[in-house]
Amino acid sequence: MKISEQDPAPPPPGGVLWSVAGDVRGLLMLPAALTLQVARPAVGAGVDQHSVFRTDPWGRGERSLRSVQLWVYGGEAGVEEGRRLRQLHKSIQGTDAHGRPYHALDPAHYSWVHATGFPCYQHALRYLCRRPLTEAQERQLYAEWLQVGRILGINDRDMPQTVEEFWPYFRKMLAEELEPTVVVRELIATDSPVPAPDRGPLPVRLVLRALWPVLLPPLARFRAFVTIGYMPPDAREALGLDWSDVQERRLRRFSRVVRTLVPLLPERLRYLPLAREARARHRDQASQN
Repeated sequence: MKISEQDPAPPPPGGVLWSVAGDVRGLLMLPAALTLQVARPAVGAGVDQHSVFRTDPWGRGERSLRSVQLWVYGGEAGVEEGRRLRQLHKSIQGTDAHGRPYHALDPAHYSWVHATGFPCYQHALRYLCRRPLTEAQERQLYAEWLQVGRILGINDRDMPQTVEEFWPYFRKMLAEELEPTVVVRELIATDSPVPAPDRGPLPVRLVLRALWPVLLPPLARFRAFVTIGYMPPDAREALGLDWSDVQERRLRRFSRVVRTLVPLLPERLRYLPLAREARARHRDQASQN
């Protein structure tokens, strides 16, 4: 299906999101955003009661990552993905831990899930890029994130329309709405049972399955480390998550290595597949004009 004049436009090629969303460093930023999403009780309840993140974490993560990539790089497919997600969420409803009814497509809940991406990108990029975003780039990033929200079917009236409007909204959410839900605690736990990856060639899966009892503990600690570390400090504080000076120094050292090495990688290793393909198409089109 072609994008019609009524459909929202995807973020522009060459924009800030095009530079960061498909970069492998984005994989380090997403866990903090996902954790902030489920800190809203209604969202946490929806994931707790309807998601397969416990039984199929790898498949669920793969599908979520593909969605994010499609919103930014997919063009027509991104618009279709937005429609698919809204259809998928129509049946997600229930009661949260406080006994309050919720529906996944309630504008307040649905827009919060989307909103978490901006502050987490904005914060993590300060660590993971050689040069922090300028004020103009941050404004551009937010404007492009609004475009992604429209692809997801979020009305402008349900999203702060400027950076100046966003931060009071974000602080109000931290102060009044968020809490360390059951799912938040699971996502930052280092002892939660996680099944071995079931993707890839059979020999690789068999090796991982055999080594998983040894591999899981350090991987779980690393996941918790980057999740809490790349979360904006005020969000971390609102959820009561501990973060020491020693951990901060470790994060800065790790980030320095990442931001030095990743730009040196060839494009086929630096960018995720959908981003790499979209960038190649854009270059081809530009060379033909």
